[in-house]
Amino acid sequence: MRLARLLRTRHPVTFTEKVRYKMLRDRRELIVTFADKAAVRDYVASRVGAAYLPRAYAIVDDSAALESVDLPDAFVVKPTHGSGAAIVVSASAPAGAELPRAEWGWVYRHVAPGAADRRHLADIARVWLTKLYGQGPNREWAYGRVPRRVIVEELLEGSDGGIPPDLKFFMFHGRCRYIQVDAARFGSRTQDFFDPEWNHVPLSGGPRWADPTPARPGCLDEMLDVARRLSAETDFVRVDLYDLPDRVVFGELTSYPAGGESPFAPSRYDAEFGSHWTVPRRYV
Repeated sequence: MRLARLLRTRHPVTFTEKVRYKMLRDRRELIVTFADKAAVRDYVASRVGAAYLPRAYAIVDDSAALESVDLPDAFVVKPTHGSGAAIVVSASAPAGAELPRAEWGWVYRHVAPGAADRRHLADIARVWLTKLYGQGPNREWAYGRVPRRVIVEELLEGSDGGIPPDLKFFMFHGRCRYIQVDAARFGSRTQDFFDPEWNHVPLSGGPRWADPTPARPGCLDEMLDVARRLSAETDFVRVDLYDLPDRVVFGELTSYPAGGESPFAPSRYDAEFGSHWTVPRRYV
C-alpha cells in the first residue's frame, strides 16, 4: 500500500491520506463507540459529565415507535449508525419546507412542527434502518458495526433562536490545532477556520467565509478542555461542540472527516494538518 510505504519514510503525508489510512487500519472498538450516536453518549458522560450531552427523548430500534413516542414541538431525529442525515423540527424552519421522500435516505431537512407528520417521520426512519452507511470506496467500516437505531434529541438553539454554529475541534494526540466553525447549515452556509488562539486561518473548505468574522466564544477555554478530554485516548478525532447561551453541548466525535475527502484551499493546508498527526504504524 502506497500510504503505508510513505509512513515508513520522511515523505510528508497529507491529512486526507492519513484519514484514509485510519479508515483502513484503525479497527479498535473505541472507533465504533465514537461512530455510534447512542453509545457515544455513555463515553461522553464518563469523560466530561452528562451535563454536556443534549437531552435524548428516545432511542428506538423500531421506527414505528416514532409514531407514538411523546415529543415536544422542537426536536431532532437522526440514525445512530451513519452521518449526514437529520430531520430538524422547529418553528424557525423555512416557510414551506417539507419532509423529504422516505426513499431519499441520508439527507438533512428542517421543517416546522406542522410539516412533521409522525407517520412520514417513521417511514424515513424505517428506510434509515435498512441502510448500511460508509460502504463506499473508502469503507468507513466502523459504521457497519453500529447497531441500527434512531435517536431523537433536543433541538439546540442559539441566542437568536436559530440553529447554533457548529464548532469542530481538530484534535491531534489530545491537542487542538484547528477549529472549524460552520454556521447557517440550513441557509446560506458559511465556514471559517481558526487556530486555538482564535486567529482566523486563510483556509477554505468549500463554503464562503462568514461576514463579519465569528467572534471568539466566551467559553472557548472550556470547549478546548472538553475537546482535550474527549480526544485523550486516540491519535486523531474531530470533536464537535455547540456554544449555547447557557452551556456547552456535545455534538459528535468524527474519526473520518468527509470520508477522507476533505477539500483544502489552498491545498498546502492538507499537508499542514497532516504534519500534526503521527499515525501509529499499528493500532492496538
